[in-house]
Amino acid sequence: MPTYVTLLNWTDQGLRNYKDTAKRAETFDAELQKLGVRLLNLYWTLGPYDVVAVVEAPDDETATAALLQRGGMGNIRSTTLRAFGREEVERIIAKTAG
Repeated sequence: MPTYVTLLNWTDQGLRNYKDTAKRAETFDAELQKLGVRLLNLYWTLGPYDVVAVVEAPDDETATAALLQRGGMGNIRSTTLRAFGREEVERIIAKTAG
């Protein structure tokens, strides 16, 4: 399945409710699973982003739907990157040999 790295920032609402962040992470995981998305890792971070999530989803549409659903709750804003593993990038490079 495709892998996605999502950089998350808390909104004002999310920051006000920072004490619930671990509980929200559990809910996040459960909601992702309902959509067929697998949470691989979740990290709370220092720097320009508050949280980094690494997920697998069947496709871009499903990944986007999951993040829209969570973003709609008002606690986070996200930037998502499609990540490619070694085998995937090797296949991509092989296609350039044309």
